[in-house]
Amino acid sequence: MSIKTVLILCALVLLLGIGLYLNPETNSRISWRWDRATTYILGIIKPAGPVPTSNPSTTGQSTPTVALVPTGTGLPSVTPTSTPAPLPRQVFNPAPPYELQDRNNCGPATLSMALHVYNWEGDQFDISSVIKPKRGDRNVNPEEMVFWVRNYAGWLRAEFRVNGNIPLLKRLIAAGYPVIVEETFKFDEPYWLNDDLWAAHYLLLTGYDDETNTFIGHDSFYGADQLVSYDELEESWKPFNYVYMLIYLPEEEDEISSILGSDWDPDINRQNALAASQARSAENPEDAFAWFNYGANLVYFENYAEAASAFDSARNLGLPQRMMRYQFTPFLAYFHANRLDDLFTLTNYALDRTRNSEEAYLWHGWGLYRQGDYAGARSDWEKALFHRPDYTDALYALDFVR
Repeated sequence: MSIKTVLILCALVLLLGIGLYLNPETNSRISWRWDRATTYILGIIKPAGPVPTSNPSTTGQSTPTVALVPTGTGLPSVTPTSTPAPLPRQVFNPAPPYELQDRNNCGPATLSMALHVYNWEGDQFDISSVIKPKRGDRNVNPEEMVFWVRNYAGWLRAEFRVNGNIPLLKRLIAAGYPVIVEETFKFDEPYWLNDDLWAAHYLLLTGYDDETNTFIGHDSFYGADQLVSYDELEESWKPFNYVYMLIYLPEEEDEISSILGSDWDPDINRQNALAASQARSAENPEDAFAWFNYGANLVYFENYAEAASAFDSARNLGLPQRMMRYQFTPFLAYFHANRLDDLFTLTNYALDRTRNSEEAYLWHGWGLYRQGDYAGARSDWEKALFHRPDYTDALYALDFVR
């Protein structure tokens, strides 16, 4: 075969590949396989280890300790709410139409199903095109979903809170409100060598049954009307600070606030969460997620040094490999506590596991900025914008150094 013929065949193969890539239907089928294959290969080159433990030279701690709940926050005191009325033992609200998620799209798909309770007519792609325009983006935060509802479905209201519990979920469902929770998800197959298979997922709850101690809800991956036990949900919910999201009509706000009681106020909700996470970490000092939640709640009140100490404890006990794919409060804590070695250690680890994490690039950039490496910081923030166009935090950072 002549060189000319080989070159022609190579050109034809290249054109065919470009054509397949540009075809949306074909791209949808093969892009995730390509992503999975490249992720696995990179995992062979740089094998996944556990989340790095804290740097002893900066922490000075060998065992976890429980700090006191910070005082002087200026928050109003928590007023006990009246004893709620007994709930029915079974509630099965009408479920919205089921929507199977696209790749990496459980957040938009779950939000879409919740919106359909209120006769919204869109789908998950109307949402993901705004809050995760690139399909490879592996994470959507509750804040981003609330942002979408408030700005693109303004006739509805949306809120999220932390420190939820099973009785509260049941009370909301009994009042007719679907609830979105973030929970643990386990992959069926590894994405890299030594993969612990742990990930995050969203679930829409629409009913419960005290006879079987189960919730029922739509899971955008596993299917409609899935059953999950109270105990199982509570355990898989814990790594995400027991966060829950509500969508409702403006005229329903008084009822929602009455059900939430003191937790309706976001600051008091965090105050309650801080006290609860402190108590859990004291009760079981070997619970890494209790320490992580404690650190996250301390970050809310800008107690960064104490938060960094709590995150030290969580890391030393062991965290899932993808933890910093979904939660970024350790980055804030270590940056503001001026513990840049720990910040770089965690952001680099996060990027090894999720190479398109805009949040990890953002905070790695801020670490470089604090060291005086302005060119490196700008490069990181531009990478964050490449992976998440219109990422407001990266745009702010770039504007900050101009």
